[in-house]
Amino acid sequence: MPGPTVGPDGDQTVPLRPKGDGAATPQGAPFATATVITLGSLVALGPFTTDLYLPALPDLTADLHSTAPAAQLTLTSSLLGMVVGQLLFGPLSDRLGRRRPMLAGLVAYTAASLLCALADSMPVLVAGRMLQGAAGSVALVIARAVVRDRLEGTAMIRFLATMGLISGLAPIVAPVAGAQLLHVTDWRGTFVALALLGAVLTAACALGVGETLPPERRHGGGLGTTVRAIGGLLRDRVFLGYLLTSTFAFGALFAYVGGSSVVLQDVYRISPQTYSLVFAVNSIALLAGTQLNGRVLVQRYSERTLLVSGLTAAALAGATVVLCTTVWDTGLAGVWPALTLLMGAMGVILPNANGQALTMAPHAAGSASALLGTGTYLCGAVVAPLSSLGGHPSVTALGTVVLGCALLALAAFLPLCRSK
Repeated sequence: MPGPTVGPDGDQTVPLRPKGDGAATPQGAPFATATVITLGSLVALGPFTTDLYLPALPDLTADLHSTAPAAQLTLTSSLLGMVVGQLLFGPLSDRLGRRRPMLAGLVAYTAASLLCALADSMPVLVAGRMLQGAAGSVALVIARAVVRDRLEGTAMIRFLATMGLISGLAPIVAPVAGAQLLHVTDWRGTFVALALLGAVLTAACALGVGETLPPERRHGGGLGTTVRAIGGLLRDRVFLGYLLTSTFAFGALFAYVGGSSVVLQDVYRISPQTYSLVFAVNSIALLAGTQLNGRVLVQRYSERTLLVSGLTAAALAGATVVLCTTVWDTGLAGVWPALTLLMGAMGVILPNANGQALTMAPHAAGSASALLGTGTYLCGAVVAPLSSLGGHPSVTALGTVVLGCALLALAAFLPLCRSK
């Protein structure tokens, strides 16, 4: 990359996977317990926004007299909102500090959630979900920035790992909670619950999270520096390879997240509660894969071996789903284990691809993170509705999208991520 690369705030950042003893000495006072809980809850807001209402997708589709592809656009629009929100709130917090954008975003999130609850048509709900995603992205962006402001080196890495664990647990809890909510309310009640969560987080941040970016570290315009840093990263062959690998792998993940609710419930006629069980088991597989990767596999195998193995497993999962619906008539008994394998593979693929990409840019981690977030959420937004593209939910289409994304990830990784 040309010249020294820096993040939009002008600060050098620490690689996620430092070599040897090169980690910076931890600095900054540790967070109070209440602040740790609040920051962890902010990280979990994104998965809750995405997953809490998934068991209610068939019900809201019928209630709004719409179609399955239109209902899945509510997920797509939320993901697109998250892309825009990340690009907005990150630079804004560098100019204004963390506190004001964080509170403004959470207030907007609460209002957008209420708009979704009151939606009387699918277009209104899709628009509300886009606003909800954009506003909710402030939680993840600024939570990480707050940690970076206060900690560095191994202390920061450990704290971010804790936040990642919470983020991994959230997809397990959210659909189960959403399914249980449907016992006492309808789909609108799930969005009321998200509005209440937004209001609680707004109050918690207002009372328990102070400003962490002092005025002397803020800047009025880092657009030119940011553009140069991003351009340098995109011109680096290996970084681009990891970026594309992560992007397409995330596409396979969101093909499952976006399509499984409608597909499994409509095709196999399972209840929202049974679907929440399937989703929870598969989310546990994702969490187990992540923990196994971080605690055992990275100590024994090379990053290249792990990524090739994980991507191959994801492709095998997609191929199995296709075969179980075209060649063999196995029903859910054959499809469910394949989807569980997919989620376990994601626990290996995504941490390694993202970690290696960020390691490639030790002095531009902010720009690298922005590219990773934008690429993955854009890809997720595109593939989420594809399993119902023909107008009817299809398990075969879901497996085909998973297989295609996994093969594209392999096609990007193998030639581009070779050693220079």
